[in-house]
Amino acid sequence: MKFTLLSLFQNRSRRREEAPFSLTFELPDVGGYGLLKSTLLTLLLAVGTSLSLLAADAVPSPNTLTEAQKAAGWKLLFDGKTTVGWRNLKKPVITTTNAWVVEDGWLRKVAKVRGGDIITTGQYTDFELEWEWRIPPKANNGMKYFILEERGGIGHEYQMIDDTVVRSPKQMTGSFYDVLPPKPHQPVQFAPDSNHSRVLVQGHHVEHWLNGERILDYELGSEDVLAAVAKSKFKSTKGFGTKVTGHILFTDHTDEAALRNIRIRELPAK
Repeated sequence: MKFTLLSLFQNRSRRREEAPFSLTFELPDVGGYGLLKSTLLTLLLAVGTSLSLLAADAVPSPNTLTEAQKAAGWKLLFDGKTTVGWRNLKKPVITTTNAWVVEDGWLRKVAKVRGGDIITTGQYTDFELEWEWRIPPKANNGMKYFILEERGGIGHEYQMIDDTVVRSPKQMTGSFYDVLPPKPHQPVQFAPDSNHSRVLVQGHHVEHWLNGERILDYELGSEDVLAAVAKSKFKSTKGFGTKVTGHILFTDHTDEAALRNIRIRELPAK
């Protein structure tokens, strides 16, 4: 008698299935072993259930947190159902409800419908931010941090774009937009596939990540950064390139874009 336990993990953020693994046990088909076979079958079914529960916790549903993530201090910035926690610049809510919509667990920016940039209701100083995003070919969006409402939508931008439509490396995906270029990286995935991005800010150190690869790091207020700012469109923005406490912002470039699994954890300052 042969028993096989099969477990299949799915990586939701990459939208592909990993190879399954199985555990196979074979018992001799000999009379008088009925009770032993029944006991072992019950045990194997229990093990299979436990493995399934572990897999479910390791790969959470979109826009949720595992218990381990909660214990590590992560918080969702998007619940997958509403736009609670977000608003337009200098507005109490998102005022154009047909421009930023929630569909199938994604926060979607509708193409060619002007809805304005949106910002978090909270402000952050030292943090780790992660999000999943997708765009069609030729599209453009961006995530900005260190947003101060008194200077409008100006902030340090992590560019999200079809890199084939830009000429300057300082405007490519993962760049500190118009200031510092990213390292060469794998091409952006287009919808229906998605990308995973991460920004780390701790002390004066900043990192930009794309699909598991660190593609840029820099030091806030350093000579190199301030020299690059002086050559950028932000050269007249007071304090740009230095550290501030501010909001997180997603841009409205009128192109189609979709976001989910937006989460943040605040970090101790170094």
